[in-house]
Amino acid sequence: MVDNRKPLKAYENDDFIQSSDGRLLRILSEFLEPQARLEDQKISDTIVFFGSARLKSQDEAEEILNMAKEGKGELSLQEAQSSFDMSKYYEQARQLAFKLTEWSKELEEHRRRFVVCTGGGPGIMEAANRGASEAKGKNMGFNISLPFEQHSNPWITNSLNFDFHYFFMRKFWFAYLAKAIIIFPGGFGTFDELFEILTLIQTRKMEKKLPLVLFGGQFWDEVLNMEALAKWGVISPEDLDLFYRTDNVEDAFDYITKELNAHALSRPGSSLK
Repeated sequence: MVDNRKPLKAYENDDFIQSSDGRLLRILSEFLEPQARLEDQKISDTIVFFGSARLKSQDEAEEILNMAKEGKGELSLQEAQSSFDMSKYYEQARQLAFKLTEWSKELEEHRRRFVVCTGGGPGIMEAANRGASEAKGKNMGFNISLPFEQHSNPWITNSLNFDFHYFFMRKFWFAYLAKAIIIFPGGFGTFDELFEILTLIQTRKMEKKLPLVLFGGQFWDEVLNMEALAKWGVISPEDLDLFYRTDNVEDAFDYITKELNAHALSRPGSSLK
């Protein structure tokens, strides 16, 4: 009997695309598809917010704390109190993203400049996307598929909601169009993102001046002793000038907008060699 079934084209063969032989095509897809979508949305560059996915909004943290005081819920009273104390960073990220989005909307009309961008998940990411959305601005989320599923938060602009398989391609897009980066308190993932960006700046793989803000002085002073690195000679004393520390939304806003006006406003586009 003659088999008249039409063979699959290579790009329609899911078994091949998902195989190790198809890996290069998957990697290229995570470069080309975001590039096309970003161009379609006329995105020139971004302001990136990093920080913990575990932080709650103040309202949610207060509710959890009240439940803990009544002996209810999953958290101990101490854990609930800590969650409530940390919720201030959620609200500050939300406020800062709101202010930066309002500011950026007053710039160019034919291109979108300094769009708020996050990792797309909960916590600080949600707070920044939420603030930008509340300012009625486009905002972006670069999510990552994980074994413990991380869902996109509901505040991301639908047309700018991305889902990556490869961490390194996701990091590329974070760094590629970033013109400012704000690091809120976070864990391993936040530290990974912070030190990768610092390395790019230190080694001058970033072509343009990139303001880097560590937001939350008490947190960063306790968990990250950069001065000790300089003291022991593993970084240069001038490397301590690669970032700016603050606890204040207005101060962060003033610093970032001043730096962007001075170094980035006339230079839209990528910031990597």
